[in-house]
Amino acid sequence: MLILSEAQIRSLYSMTDAISDLEASLKHYSEGKVLNPHRTVLDFPDKQASALYMPCAMETAGKSAVKVVTIFPNNPSQGKKTTQGVILLSDTETGEHLACMNASYLTRLRTGAVSGIATKHLAKEKAASVAVIGCGAMAEEQLQAVLEVREIEEVMLYNRTRSKAESFAERMAGFDGVITVMDDVNEAASKADIVICSTRSETPVFSGGVLRSGTHINGVGSYLPHMQEVDEETILKCSKIVVDTVDGAKDEAGDLIIPANTGVWSLSDLHGELSELSSGHITGRENDEEITFFKSVGIAYFDIAVAAAVYDKAIKEGVGTRVEI
Repeated sequence: MLILSEAQIRSLYSMTDAISDLEASLKHYSEGKVLNPHRTVLDFPDKQASALYMPCAMETAGKSAVKVVTIFPNNPSQGKKTTQGVILLSDTETGEHLACMNASYLTRLRTGAVSGIATKHLAKEKAASVAVIGCGAMAEEQLQAVLEVREIEEVMLYNRTRSKAESFAERMAGFDGVITVMDDVNEAASKADIVICSTRSETPVFSGGVLRSGTHINGVGSYLPHMQEVDEETILKCSKIVVDTVDGAKDEAGDLIIPANTGVWSLSDLHGELSELSSGHITGRENDEEITFFKSVGIAYFDIAVAAAVYDKAIKEGVGTRVEI
């Protein structure tokens, strides 16, 4: 079995690679070439933590995978990472277990990449400003993906703990545009062409009333029915809401489940899935006035798309450690 660390994966695989590979996997999914059972979530309420078990098989890659990712938000106080994960990759011809690789970076990368794909289709062509709400583990790859698909001139950062936003700004020192740490989340959202929400909040993080026409929102932080980053006003102002999968959204996307349960909005109003958007089966942005929202709770075939590609690159370039198990 090949063991691949985060550092080794980073040396092999970029955001550009991930966006390209995920666009291909979205096409395969729309063609019915992906086996993707619903994931299992184990909650640990006393720690406000979760463990997610995500199986998948992709016929076109000849591989299956199981990802296990844990999210323990209190870990930083113990000097440990909030999000930790591994992917076990197997061969669908022989059943051989091919590799075990770090999944924390790949999870952040693929989540950013799918937001980048959604942004490419839903954000204004001339979008130039981004508000990043929540500057934790997911935020860097979210912003990186947006920078891949739009010419961004200004980035506004907001985090409840200001020092996190300041640290994020330091890591983005190579960005050519203006970076501002904001103290008012609504001010940041009101000035942005693109809003990125990557928090674990259980209550809305900004007011939908401040959104200006033409805004696109990527919501990736909340992934359980009781979590809600985006308020009902935002949902009602959106002309198009796209999700990674309808089934996942119905089961896990609190941003959508909560307004559906109160009766102010219906899940039948969803515009469609990301695979449909990427393949052109549903329309993307049609004018510069509409407000759009991409909601992602994550799905296993996103993981296998990047994991299989990383494995193939690692074999080609002789990267990784071989072990007998």
